[in-house]
Amino acid sequence: MRQFEGVKPLFSYRKYWAHRFGTAPFLPTTREEMDLLGWDSCDIIFITGDSYIDHPSFGTAILGRLLEAQGFRVGVISQPNWRSSKDFEKLGTPNLYFAVNSGNMDSMVNHYTADRKVRRNDAYTAGDINGKRPDRAVIVYTQKLREIEAFKKTPIIIGGIEASLRRVAHYDYWSETIRRSVLIDSAADMLLFGNGERSITELSHRLASGETIDQITDIRGSSIIKAHQKHHFDRHELDSTHFDHVGKIDPYINPYGISDAKECETNVALEAPTKAQAQSTLKNENISRTDLTIRLPSFDDVSSTPALYAHASRILHLETNPFNARPMVQQHGDIDVWINPPPIPLSTEEMDAVYALPFERAPHPSYGDAHIAAWEMIKHSVSIMRGCFGGCSFCSITEHEGRIIQSRSEKSVLNEIEEIRDRDPDFKGYISDLGGPTANMYRLACKDPNIEKHCRKLSCVYPGICQNLNTNHKPLIDLYRKARELQGIKRVHIASGVRYDLAAQAPEYIKELVTHHVGGYLKIAPEHTEEGPLSKMMKPSMKAYDEFKVLFEKYSKEAGKEQYLIPYFIAAHPGTTDEDMLNLALWLKANDLRADQVQAFMPTPMSVATAMYYSERNPLKPIRKDSEQVGTAKSLKRRQIHKAFLRYHDPNNWPLLRQTLRYMGRAELIGAGKECLIPQESRRERERGHSGRSSQWTNPRNSRNDQQSSRGKRFTTNHQGIARNRQSNERHKPS
Repeated sequence: MRQFEGVKPLFSYRKYWAHRFGTAPFLPTTREEMDLLGWDSCDIIFITGDSYIDHPSFGTAILGRLLEAQGFRVGVISQPNWRSSKDFEKLGTPNLYFAVNSGNMDSMVNHYTADRKVRRNDAYTAGDINGKRPDRAVIVYTQKLREIEAFKKTPIIIGGIEASLRRVAHYDYWSETIRRSVLIDSAADMLLFGNGERSITELSHRLASGETIDQITDIRGSSIIKAHQKHHFDRHELDSTHFDHVGKIDPYINPYGISDAKECETNVALEAPTKAQAQSTLKNENISRTDLTIRLPSFDDVSSTPALYAHASRILHLETNPFNARPMVQQHGDIDVWINPPPIPLSTEEMDAVYALPFERAPHPSYGDAHIAAWEMIKHSVSIMRGCFGGCSFCSITEHEGRIIQSRSEKSVLNEIEEIRDRDPDFKGYISDLGGPTANMYRLACKDPNIEKHCRKLSCVYPGICQNLNTNHKPLIDLYRKARELQGIKRVHIASGVRYDLAAQAPEYIKELVTHHVGGYLKIAPEHTEEGPLSKMMKPSMKAYDEFKVLFEKYSKEAGKEQYLIPYFIAAHPGTTDEDMLNLALWLKANDLRADQVQAFMPTPMSVATAMYYSERNPLKPIRKDSEQVGTAKSLKRRQIHKAFLRYHDPNNWPLLRQTLRYMGRAELIGAGKECLIPQESRRERERGHSGRSSQWTNPRNSRNDQQSSRGKRFTTNHQGIARNRQSNERHKPS
């Protein structure tokens, strides 16, 4: 049971006076619903890009119900028509602020595939209709509010994953540019990043007590804008480019000995040119490490120098532990974006209270019987934890939810399962998932809170499982067993991804999993077979996969079940060569595996892998003149080649693969032998001119030339919709 000391408990605030109105059946979405509740106004209005579903898997519902429990009147404007002001005005002016988010997904990821093709469906919209939210929804919604005269003086707070991952200058894959912090482009008053319960509760009560939005500058998990100046809030400021010179930043501390923060290199080394200089800085200035503010390279600097972008990404990720992170500042012209340290995680008691709030566990009645795919997927699932300490470089979970695992109590989880059983007339006895970002990190944490407090590792499981990490799966095994033994529960499935290197440390967990919770197939994500890309992904070697596979098959056989592992792989990740993809394809064929769906790397804002993609450097190490270069498949042609290797069995990919294999000097892999990857051309193919010997074939490895030659037609011919949307977004830029 995790409890975090030294922070104000989430439910300890004195309730706002409006709590006398009681609990709303659904948070109101119209004036008529407000009238039925007896409200003359809302205190807080959420504007979201999703359909409104009152369920604890959706951020707007969680924060809305939490603020209602704090005594505030909360309304929801779901998927407003951004081409007019009518929808934005329908609930009137909130007494405290507007809270704007794009929904559970980033709007750009929601709209476009990794190849920038427009998606046909939107799982978070009633009827699965695409186009109900704009590109870069946070910016568009906020600027629309700014245009309405009645809201000129109303604070606007942005949050959710779209805002959270854009809190600093960031690479934008869809425009291939460095964009400013979304806080600036949206013209919002404040940005809340990460899980927002603690920060939005504090903000709401402080505004309600009479503080103005410009007076509130110190909330954890918030970003604000200030006029550019050298020092802020009397803190000592350090230029990040002056101190990131210490390669080893995360020495292990003996969990059984006495750890002294002053003796820990992780803490005293400000990554100054030398450890002695770092200690001298602290002594001479008479300041502590936590009193330091880090100045990141400016927007202009990271825009013009990719190496500085990689450096800024590295510093940003090293400052994510809420117990030792320092504030950061980044200049954008004549203003600074100030980034406070992340919020302190929720305790188990607080998590239980949040998930016990009075959710209707259903879409708003206004949607009728419309199909909402995201809702259908999770309505019989239960979240048991948050956060992930895996640190995968391509993933946004860690940047958004943090590395510290926040777990619910066993009783809280079992109560929710019983609530599903007792309230939902469609429930047939099957729980679709007990999980979270990762299935098997429930209650896993550092063995020593003091070590956890000072650690700055990017991952607890890479390059190997940290010796200080508790890997005991018994609490999770007990939870699984009690869940499946509840009356009326026929089966509890585990659909969240299993971290197989952790699971291999607990064979009893794998036995419980494969015996009772796998329905024939289990999806896991080794992501690649080759050490080159795996090192850039921060993923374990295939040895860990093989160890898990042995145990999976052993316990499946003991249970008398025929079950299979379905491994997921990523194409075109930074650091992946054509040879790497070929070796992966050969591994797939040797193991008789055929991928039905292919996951191609998508550079999402703020991730380490995106910094690699843009800068072609490795920010997992200090950025210097001799920094490691990271080759990247950026062109459409090379991305197609990498995806084709993953689907080597698809005849549609054979012409391209034949061209590539011949260019690579691996033509012996074309033929009918067992050692071959793909067959020779058929007579029909040769007659149609698909022999793969075209003189127009270009070097597939020449990413820069190929990128330049394909960039224009990629946006004007194949993706005209993106070009139109980009022009639309230009109209929404602030003057």
